[in-house]
Amino acid sequence: MSVKVLIVDDSLFFQNRLKEMIGAHPDIEVVAVANDGKEAVAKAADLKPDVITMDYEMPEMDGVTAVREIMANNPIPIIMFSSLTYEGAQVTLDALSAGAVDFMAKNFAEFSRDSRKLSATLQDRILAVAMRGDTAVASAAPATGFNTSDSAFKKAAASQAPAQKPAVVVIGASTGGPVALTEVLSALPADFSIPIVLVQHMPANFTMAFAERLDRECQINVRHAEHGVNMEPGTAYLAPGGKQLLFNKSNPLKLDVVDGDESVSYKPSVDLTFTSASEAFASRSFGVVLTGMGSDGCEGARAIKNRGGVIWSQDEASSVIYGMPMAVARANLSDHVLPLHQFASQLSEVS
Repeated sequence: MSVKVLIVDDSLFFQNRLKEMIGAHPDIEVVAVANDGKEAVAKAADLKPDVITMDYEMPEMDGVTAVREIMANNPIPIIMFSSLTYEGAQVTLDALSAGAVDFMAKNFAEFSRDSRKLSATLQDRILAVAMRGDTAVASAAPATGFNTSDSAFKKAAASQAPAQKPAVVVIGASTGGPVALTEVLSALPADFSIPIVLVQHMPANFTMAFAERLDRECQINVRHAEHGVNMEPGTAYLAPGGKQLLFNKSNPLKLDVVDGDESVSYKPSVDLTFTSASEAFASRSFGVVLTGMGSDGCEGARAIKNRGGVIWSQDEASSVIYGMPMAVARANLSDHVLPLHQFASQLSEVS
């Protein structure tokens, strides 16, 4: 059966482009178009699509308000479109907090081209969130506790603190990551004593806004990582979008923000930061893999394990998309598989 999609956008150009791009996939069908948020709420209730793509700035009712109403009355996985600006990032983060499961940048020039890569990315995300369905919607909402007994890779729930205190905790995430990171970090105590590095797949203009929001909502300090900064205990450093974040080889507590190799798919890349942590801290490196599409982090987790470090991963039940943590678990690289709501308390024991 085809995945049914509702497109919500007030621009005729974007409506037509999205219909072309989405409809080109044999397993996806555009069932309707809504011109504003108010119409989207009505059509979501009437048509019950599998996935909604949502613009953020529209007449009658904006995208964030529409997300809130849809999630309150007819929960459906929603992919948000927003501009590549600081203001667009703020709106996107509001939409994710309201229950949207993923987001994509709305770039007129890129959508104007016949971009097969962009079309494939959009189609893959629609299929991924549709496949997770109710699980994706539930995982994107504020956590109320999860039943983890069905996870195929669940290990003992008892605390599995490493033998020695880690020098750094590196947390990697993608789809569903902003909400997951907010939940984990906001529950950490102010006296958490280990530096944290965050690698979230995000565009360049989004990560500064996300770091600022995390800093407001957390007891620990959260900073947008800068080249040459020395890590401090109890502070989290978010990797800048469009860059790679590494640990300085001569002074591991110093962060290097670099352009990196163009052949690497993700900027920032969890694999690269994990591998750098393994080289800098060996057995005192500690990696955490949260929700996300794909397998970024798996090879980096292998590097950490090969040097005696520790890897924890999120379980399937609480992941918006069980891709990255599944890759780590299937490769038998995870020392501890946890539901999202347990990470803060377990990390506090490590600290």
